Amino acid sequence: MDHFKNPRNMGEMKDADAIGENGNPVCGDLMYIYIKVEENDGKEIISDISFQTFGCAAAIATSSMITELARNKTLEEALKITRSDVAVSLDGLPPIKMHCSNLAADALHDAIKKYREK
Repeated sequence: MDHFKNPRNMGEMKDADAIGENGNPVCGDLMYIYIKVEENDGKEIISDISFQTFGCAAAIATSSMITELARNKTLEEALKITRSDVAVSLDGLPPIKMHCSNLAADALHDAIKKYREK
């Protein structure tokens, strides 16, 4: 509930290096993950990350958590963040809301993919 009531890193990032997107047409949730990448000792690091989410409390909480999990990680480390990692970090989600953790992880992975395609 804390990540829903007090979301971290919420808002559009005007100078993002890439924007990942994911949505669920069934429930109507839509997420955007913005990443800023810097090179440090030859590694690409997510130096800044934010989100915009249009959806339920679980969608907002999972978006907030994915930004916390990915900040200051290399792109390779961030790609290893799983849907399960998001749910576990939130101390679980109701079964009916597990799809929200899928959306958050997939939106992050989409942002990384788009960054690498540039």
